[in-house]
Amino acid sequence: MALEALDQNTRALSGSSESSSPLADFLSNTLVLRQTVPYLPISALLNLTAASKQLRDLLYSDPDVFRHLDLTHVKAAQFEVAGVDRGGEVWRNVQLDEYLTEDDFYSGPLRGIFSSLQRQHLFQGVQTLCLDGLSVTAELVHDILVDPQSAVRILSLRETKHLNHRKLMQSLRYACRRSRPEDTPRLKGLYLFSKRDAPVLAAPLSQQAPATANVGANWNHKSAHALKEAIDKDDEEGGDDWYHKKGRVISKPVGAGWAETVLDCRGSILFDAVLCTGPRHRNSPAFATAPITGDTPTHPWSVATYSVGGCASCGAAPEGFTTYGESPAEELPLLAPLATDSSNVRAATRPQGRSKASPKQQQQFVPRCEDCIRERYCFACDQWWCEACYQVPGKEELMGVQVVALDDETNGLAAHEAAALEKPKVKGQRKIKKDCWECENNCMECIASTQRHCKRCGGGYCLIHHEGSTMTLCDFGIGMFDEFTELDE
Repeated sequence: MALEALDQNTRALSGSSESSSPLADFLSNTLVLRQTVPYLPISALLNLTAASKQLRDLLYSDPDVFRHLDLTHVKAAQFEVAGVDRGGEVWRNVQLDEYLTEDDFYSGPLRGIFSSLQRQHLFQGVQTLCLDGLSVTAELVHDILVDPQSAVRILSLRETKHLNHRKLMQSLRYACRRSRPEDTPRLKGLYLFSKRDAPVLAAPLSQQAPATANVGANWNHKSAHALKEAIDKDDEEGGDDWYHKKGRVISKPVGAGWAETVLDCRGSILFDAVLCTGPRHRNSPAFATAPITGDTPTHPWSVATYSVGGCASCGAAPEGFTTYGESPAEELPLLAPLATDSSNVRAATRPQGRSKASPKQQQQFVPRCEDCIRERYCFACDQWWCEACYQVPGKEELMGVQVVALDDETNGLAAHEAAALEKPKVKGQRKIKKDCWECENNCMECIASTQRHCKRCGGGYCLIHHEGSTMTLCDFGIGMFDEFTELDE
């Protein structure tokens, strides 16, 4: 009898504790719940729903709980391809159905997760979907685009596998066609060209601060210095792509046809890349107005892969700047990382980082493709020269063709007299040059600071890529000096 009474009392206490769980009371606040769940992985949310009926009802009743769905680190979403192509033997073992398509095979893990979420009526609340690095097919993306029950507004497909870009372009163009139904597509932002977000890893236990009384005193002693270093490091390395980080923003090659796709989706879907606005493209405000020389071909449209600031000479650009708050919304790129507190493309295009530039310069950039900065951009100091300030020399000019320029003082003189008074001028003086096989194109100032001539062997060398060299001797010259020293001894 005593054991039965104790058992009934324990059950009553457990039931009362479930009804008044502190965690459930804490998450019952809508503001706290919506600010907390975006930072929890999907596995943690499912574990919470299985902890108690109260938590399950609380999490399933709020549609914003599963608004931000990141399947990047979910084990069930990973696609294992080990041994699939060994003579087809393993393929036949895996292929349970004779009519299994390639799309069903590669997108099987994700389709299984989506089906489970749809059965629980959770997929309808997903607005930000992150599938970076997973096995994603173009057919799966097409189903997300045309599914009337899908509410995905921002989709991330960075560094995905088995994605047919040609089919994906066709699906995007179909979804953004002029005869599409009203309020479609629901997708408003697509991350595809940039690198995936780096995972946030916890520091090793050996590097974590020990829980001793001296920690506070040590940090008080160096707090000012540490804070200054942290701010300077954030100013140098932090910031958003395109606005604060200059240079090559999109590292991987952009396939043919994506520029036309981005143009067809303008006004409906934003991407993490924008079109180049160089004067050689039709969409540029300076098209057919700025002088274009050189051997670079002219393309109607191109995806910008570089972000540059103002010209090193005039501080501007022929096409103008892309400025946040002033330029049209369709000309702004989506910024990384993915926003966790919002699924709005306006928040995804808002620059948040800091830099040492002026507030005006922090909000603007010039998007250019590789053809539009060829022979104009220095990879060492990130300076570039626009078409109005610098004409890329042609082959004939680089060979040293002599030209005669007339000025106001030579007016009224005969042609031969003016030519005699005028000093010959060689056109084609280059601002960008490549003197090292391992260095990219650099300006003359950077070349002067990195390129040297060995005083012993007379050869040229680079201070950056020739290890063991000095300011006066290259590594080969130093070796010659050591050999001569040994012979003298």
